[in-house]
Amino acid sequence: MPPQHALPASLSLKDHLPTAELMGAGDIYFNDVTLDSRECRPKTLFVAAPGRHGHGSQFLGEAISRGAVGVVTSQILPNCPLPQCLVANPRAAYAYLSQSLYGHPASRLRMMGVTGTNGKTTVSWMTRALMAKSGHRTGLLGTVEYFDGYRAEPSVLTTPDAKLMAFWQHRMVSRGTTHLAMELSSHALDQSRAAALPLDCAIVTNITHDHLDYHGDFARYREAKARILDLVKPGGTIALHINDPGAASLVSLVPAECRLIRYGVNVDAELSAQILSESLSGTTFRVQYQGQVMQMKLRILGRHNIENALAALAAGLAWKVPFLSMAEALEEFRPVPGRMERCTWGEPFDIFVDYAHTPDALSRALCSLRGLTRGRLICVFGAGGDRDATKRPLLGRAASQADVAIVTSDNPRSEDPDKIIQQICDGVPAQQVEVVIEVDRKLAIQYAIEQALPGDMILIAGKGHENEQIIGASHLPFDDRRVVRELLESRAKDVLNRLSPAETFSANSYTASGYSDANPATSPLGMALQTDAILPDLAVVETDSLQRVSA
Repeated sequence: MPPQHALPASLSLKDHLPTAELMGAGDIYFNDVTLDSRECRPKTLFVAAPGRHGHGSQFLGEAISRGAVGVVTSQILPNCPLPQCLVANPRAAYAYLSQSLYGHPASRLRMMGVTGTNGKTTVSWMTRALMAKSGHRTGLLGTVEYFDGYRAEPSVLTTPDAKLMAFWQHRMVSRGTTHLAMELSSHALDQSRAAALPLDCAIVTNITHDHLDYHGDFARYREAKARILDLVKPGGTIALHINDPGAASLVSLVPAECRLIRYGVNVDAELSAQILSESLSGTTFRVQYQGQVMQMKLRILGRHNIENALAALAAGLAWKVPFLSMAEALEEFRPVPGRMERCTWGEPFDIFVDYAHTPDALSRALCSLRGLTRGRLICVFGAGGDRDATKRPLLGRAASQADVAIVTSDNPRSEDPDKIIQQICDGVPAQQVEVVIEVDRKLAIQYAIEQALPGDMILIAGKGHENEQIIGASHLPFDDRRVVRELLESRAKDVLNRLSPAETFSANSYTASGYSDANPATSPLGMALQTDAILPDLAVVETDSLQRVSA
């Protein structure tokens, strides 16, 4: 529950939902609103909304006992002693009332919302970076963190609950933040969490297979994604990725009063890119927009990240950010934590940690690395339990692009990990890829590292930035990047212990003045430690995910 808002003692429901029908009272005065009956206290307005497994009206008794002053509902509740407010969509009403509680902060922010099966986090982080580069303090709400322009905190959901969203927007406005880049999940759009947001720009990165356990089928999933178009205010911008059939299918739904920017790689579109070169140091590409042509460089890998960069550029164009400023921001951009994050300690092979947990994302990640791999491509991955089971064999099929597929646990939750793994393996084409099964995720990562040869690449997919693994009801500390670090440390120490004293001294020599560009930080084997951070402790392996956002 967000901290208490600083507002007058009570608000008039009639003033804030003037078209709603009131029963049992001429008006309802309240000082808080909630969907959760457990949060009710005196003068709280309880919103009885439908859910996946029931209806909020089932908890009306608890709301009354805790002091609720009225109830917002879509249907008359018989025998209810509280005044009732009838609305067509209780969740949308909750979003509007949440904005009222915090003084309508969304109306004082310039906002970009991005939805899509994959790419939302990278697009929002890129947008924040290019806006900061051009001097605009920009907040962020998304999968990894919530950021008010000064301070970041770990996120709760990809798209926060409407009241928590309003709280963070209020916090941004109070600190002088002017812009907001936010991720809008299909769940959030379906549940009207963002119903009160007037977006300047909406972006759809792609619509591929995911969350069918929630939406039921692909058509309803697409329909949920399409709802972002309804949030764009007249004169706003809608950017659709036309390389993706799902996103491109929304072109006909774009409101006439909105500006459409179609974007893609090697396509005829308003905003397009052509990849010029790719390497482990990044990708160089040429961007074209309305006769302007500019060469840009991105330090992160993958064609899909060029597509993400185009989406961020579309947001910048909506806010009239100069092209040169955006190009400079993208060249300085560092990987989002757990998104194609390179974790190395001078090994003769490369290791990447990525959040890819959908068939399309895994396929794209492997395809990106395949073109840069001199040796074998090894993939460690799994699938989440209590989630869309239909994508599991599709993940197996996507992993067949690797030379070695190590199938392991992701977050099995209440399901049997062996059963999940078998469903994944059912989709792996016979004899197309070497398959190894290891239920223990740490042992699976260890096996990949032990088997890697010079020139190989390892992709550890599915969890990315996550720092826990959910097994049954237990939330256990687990971070793929930390596990890699610990295994590489152990590997280096084992080798060091086998060296003679003279070799050990040579491997660890350094000048009295410390480490410098001429004398870089080294591992116990004398190998260059790849990092963009200052290392206060050489026992700690840093990765290249440090993201600097100007205040």
